[in-house]
Amino acid sequence: MDIFSLISLCGGLAFFLYGMSVMSSGLEKLAGGRLEQLLKKMTSNRFKSLLLGAGITIAIQSSSAMTVMLVGLVNSGIMELGQTVGVIMGSNVGTTLTAWILSLSGIESDVLWMQLLKPEVFSPVVALVGVVMTMSSKKDRVRSAGAIMVGFAVLMTGMDLMKNAVSPLADMPEFSTILTAFTNPFLGVLVGAVFTGVIQSSAASVGILQALSLTGGITYGMALPIIMGQNIGTCVTALLSSIGVNRNARRVSVIHISFNLIGTAVCLLAFYGSDLFFHYTFMDIAIDPAGVAMVHSIFNVATTAMLLPFTRQLERLAYLVVKEDSQESQEEVAFMDSRLLATPSVAIAECANKTVEMARLAEDTILCSLSLLDKYSEKAAEEVIRNEDRLDLYEDQLGTILVQLSSKALSDEDSRNVSKQLHTIGDFERIGDHAVNLLRAAQEIHEKEIRFSSRAEDELRTLVSALKEILGVTTQAFAEGDLRLAARVEPLEQVIDGLIADIKSNHITRLQKGHCTIEMGFVLSDLLTNCERVSDHCSNIAVAQIETAQNAYQAHEYLNALKNSGNAGFQSTFDSYQAQFSITKETASS
Repeated sequence: MDIFSLISLCGGLAFFLYGMSVMSSGLEKLAGGRLEQLLKKMTSNRFKSLLLGAGITIAIQSSSAMTVMLVGLVNSGIMELGQTVGVIMGSNVGTTLTAWILSLSGIESDVLWMQLLKPEVFSPVVALVGVVMTMSSKKDRVRSAGAIMVGFAVLMTGMDLMKNAVSPLADMPEFSTILTAFTNPFLGVLVGAVFTGVIQSSAASVGILQALSLTGGITYGMALPIIMGQNIGTCVTALLSSIGVNRNARRVSVIHISFNLIGTAVCLLAFYGSDLFFHYTFMDIAIDPAGVAMVHSIFNVATTAMLLPFTRQLERLAYLVVKEDSQESQEEVAFMDSRLLATPSVAIAECANKTVEMARLAEDTILCSLSLLDKYSEKAAEEVIRNEDRLDLYEDQLGTILVQLSSKALSDEDSRNVSKQLHTIGDFERIGDHAVNLLRAAQEIHEKEIRFSSRAEDELRTLVSALKEILGVTTQAFAEGDLRLAARVEPLEQVIDGLIADIKSNHITRLQKGHCTIEMGFVLSDLLTNCERVSDHCSNIAVAQIETAQNAYQAHEYLNALKNSGNAGFQSTFDSYQAQFSITKETASS
């Protein structure tokens, strides 16, 4: 084996890791926000968690990425620690699929259909089909499927390069001498753990072991402890991801490490202990890629089956290792953990949930402010101020994360979701600002004991009812993604504009008749201005929702076309709301 074989081995590893990354990204984009929805369904049912953990790991092709995702979800307060135990176990089972795919490289047969299963035969065809799908299709799902195929072909090409690079080792006596050291199971575990920890991919380390097995120099006795060590080495990624997170998130890494350490220790002692009595004859038989995949699967399934009844004990162990202290109650979860950015579809789905929370908080804040107009309360006033501060935090945090996500390779659906959220979080934050302005007006009315005329109070009650309606419709439409409901917002906003104009006109008439004062006029003007601004922001939110769904971003053109095209649906909704929220226009003689 010369320097060129070493370069080929490194190049093969690079192709392997890159192909795994491309395939994982394509699978994730194809799954979209469904990954997050599946994780949300986690319950105390350990078997359901196990199946979901295995399924999601198969979808993203990385148990390490699965654990990092769990650390981020727990650190953000989205998942409880107990929900992650079964998922972690399931991910260890799910990751074994990769080894079975890679075992295809070891197929040796003269039968035509068996030869067609060899990666070097079908990978070029898969790559060609994938490239055509990626370059020619306009459908995002088709392009993602094409990326998966290209990633798979690159991964298999890397595997083939590694296999060819190590093939000269079969004729090297020095290689056989080195391999004799691996008859020591503890050394095998150590090498497997260290190597996997360095490259941070158990799939890649298993792939290299499968390539080495093709030389015929690796026996079952050598491979078994190495495979066990690889499961320990894959914990390095989880360990690194636990830096700078809260206690519960660190406990996720502890569970992952404990699961693999305990499983390896028990299996190692049980297997080699029983070997002393039964003298397993297969230990000296050369292993092939399919044998590596089989051992990998048996070990992971056996470890999972052994520890599945002890999920609560693993959770307690995590609490013993990462102990609580007097400051535990003061520890806050991250708003949205940056580790979730490694899985954009999950991060975007969680940003959508946070934006819905922001929408409902903005609505509640306005409603609280409006209630102060009738009955002022310092407690309610403080709640408005607190909520407005929270809305500022939502906008700042969500804006930062969404900008980071927008720079990643996203599916069309995810891109639209990011765009919708970026277009709306500013409006939700501004609604909070207007809630504070309404609070100030309520304070002035309370402190100066201002009393509007009965007619003015009736008009304000009508306006407040209309404002509550538009807030409710906007929030519900946004939370449920209901475009038909969102289309009702703009007609109502037009009704509110007309209503405010009529209230201003009536105030001027009352002022001329001496039924009102200038001071009342200033307060009324503040109330009307802020109510109008709130309805404007509701309109902006609804328009952004409709336009992002239609992949068009010309708000002014859309609104002008809507109002001037004689749209029957718009006019019908407008007439209905106008009849519901109308006031009597005063005249000089009335």
